[in-house]
Amino acid sequence: MPGSEDQHAAMAGRLFPSDLEEVVRQNASLFEELRETRIFITGGTGFVGRWLLESLLWADACLGLDVQVVLLTRDPRAFRRRFPHLATAPAVQLLPGDVRTFDFPNGKFDQAIHLAAETNTQLRDPDPEVYFDVTVGGTRHVLDFVERAGARSLMFVSSGAVYGSQPETVERLQEDDPYGPVPTRRGAAYGETKRCAEMLMYARSERCGFKATVARCFAFVGPYLPLDSGFAVGNFIRDALTAGEIVVRGDGTPRRTYMYAGDMATWLWAVALAGRTGRPYNVGSDEAVTMADLARLVAAATGESIPVRILGDQSRVGVGTSYIPDVARARTELGLNVTVGLEEALTRTLKWHRQAPHARQNGEPQ
Repeated sequence: MPGSEDQHAAMAGRLFPSDLEEVVRQNASLFEELRETRIFITGGTGFVGRWLLESLLWADACLGLDVQVVLLTRDPRAFRRRFPHLATAPAVQLLPGDVRTFDFPNGKFDQAIHLAAETNTQLRDPDPEVYFDVTVGGTRHVLDFVERAGARSLMFVSSGAVYGSQPETVERLQEDDPYGPVPTRRGAAYGETKRCAEMLMYARSERCGFKATVARCFAFVGPYLPLDSGFAVGNFIRDALTAGEIVVRGDGTPRRTYMYAGDMATWLWAVALAGRTGRPYNVGSDEAVTMADLARLVAAATGESIPVRILGDQSRVGVGTSYIPDVARARTELGLNVTVGLEEALTRTLKWHRQAPHARQNGEPQ
């Protein structure tokens, strides 16, 4: 593999410049709204947060925005070790603390972005009380801070899980659909707590007058995506890189969509800066693919002869058959489009992990 060990280490904590340039190009006029502003971000050390932070710093460098970012993290030391180019950037100040109890930083803030949640690995066996405490209690604490800091805008990064299981008769999930998680079902806590957090934010924004936008995120693929957190596409990429075989645990028929992380960052900044208050936006691709076909696409993207084995585990057949967003609102109101197709997204993700093999251990938020 070309490149020195030092070059590989550097790539473990950096995105492709071309991806960052594209995010800035598509949102250049919106980024102007952040000129000389102070931004507070929770959850900025995770997959989504790192993309937002890195693209913001790129925009700051390209456009001379003179932004200041205060980033809440549970473990500043670990973040500095893994991503020194982000943690030590002059525009970034790390604030140690838990989203439920952090000490409010001093001074006025203009914008806030709230991403903090429990790590994705806990989705395998979620503790409903932990999810409620972190997501709902944490959101309440963030709202108290936003009110005190006089921020004019808050974006909450929610999830498509708020819709619960997609009915078989529904082709795509729309923002105004009346669906929701079934509280008695295993795994419902994640989506239900996101719904509660959305409600809290809207209620507080009406009372205090700040703009409240919600991004309901679906599934993504791209650099920084952890390959050990239970997500199918991450598992397939991990298997392709390390096992020489891709294993599909179920029958391969469930359908998902995957948006490239560069498009994800573009869309999230658009929701944060141009979205309408009190109006959620689905963020994701609406082009569905079965798990079996996804595994085959990952195998093809490697450029090698990687076999795909479908186990057909009966305990996993029919579980979560479809999870597909309708993104017409984001397209019509914000002018957003998917610019990177799934095959290219997989190719870029594989390329990044091959250039930075130990990035697979970087994991989720600290």
